[in-house]
Amino acid sequence: MSEQIGAVLAFVGLFLATSGLLVLIGRSLRVLLGRTERRRLLGPAALLAAGLVIGAVPLVAQHLYFSIVGRAERERVVNGRPALVLTGWDRRDYSILATKPGTEILKMGNADVTDAMNLLVVPEGRLGLDLAAAGVGARFHKGFVDAIAAIWPVLLPAIEAEVKKCDRPIWITGHSLGGALALIAAWLLKRKFIAVEEVCTFGAPMIGNRIAGAAFNREFAGKIHRYVNGRDPVPKLPGLSLVANEFVHVDRERLLGSHPMTGLVEVVGGVAGKAVNGLLAGTLIDEAWKGINAEVATHFLDCYRELLRG
Repeated sequence: MSEQIGAVLAFVGLFLATSGLLVLIGRSLRVLLGRTERRRLLGPAALLAAGLVIGAVPLVAQHLYFSIVGRAERERVVNGRPALVLTGWDRRDYSILATKPGTEILKMGNADVTDAMNLLVVPEGRLGLDLAAAGVGARFHKGFVDAIAAIWPVLLPAIEAEVKKCDRPIWITGHSLGGALALIAAWLLKRKFIAVEEVCTFGAPMIGNRIAGAAFNREFAGKIHRYVNGRDPVPKLPGLSLVANEFVHVDRERLLGSHPMTGLVEVVGGVAGKAVNGLLAGTLIDEAWKGINAEVATHFLDCYRELLRG
């Protein structure tokens, strides 16, 4: 089971369990006060149980997978050098490295491991040399690096041609994934001695680890304006990981609207709260769907335009 599927199941399980628990507590109080019958506890209890079962599916699936498939050969020698196989599912799995200096990681034991930490990579190839200038230990999200690499052979010559026509300041902007690419593009342009005046992103996710973020903050001090809607779930990504999260945002965040910046827990709680209201009113599905749509809609570009018009 991939981590994305596991995360969805965990989200759904938490949503259902939270809704069931809150309603169960409310109805239990009504039973104690003699205002309702005990049989009305069955519905929320079943919802709570269903949420716990669904939320446990990723853990059970992981356990069964490794009990059947195994974790592959733990240690081996490759080309005369000691090597290890790590699963990536358990942070304690990495503690073995401390006892084996000089050992390199051979590969991940589970080819389907896709947690956020494992997507933090040291870029390779031509762009990798430029991004490596961020410092030793700097790592970037592989998906974003691959995306900018796909368009860079066309984008860079076009920018260079425009700069040659007229030497003028360059502003880079982007929304969502485009915001992540705008940040990386700014770094790459600077390495080509093309000055970037400012970078403005809207609802952009995190692009790298702390070392990479510190390098961006140092090189573009006061030039990055990261606009976010407090309710937008995308700027909280790729922090949704079942294993760990080492991603950070670059400075400087500029909050749009009056809603404070919230975490993923608050997003889940908000949707669950709407579901509770739906249970009490007998419109669970409608309220839950409205809640999910409301959170997703906060990321749309039209929403950011309205917030900017203010």
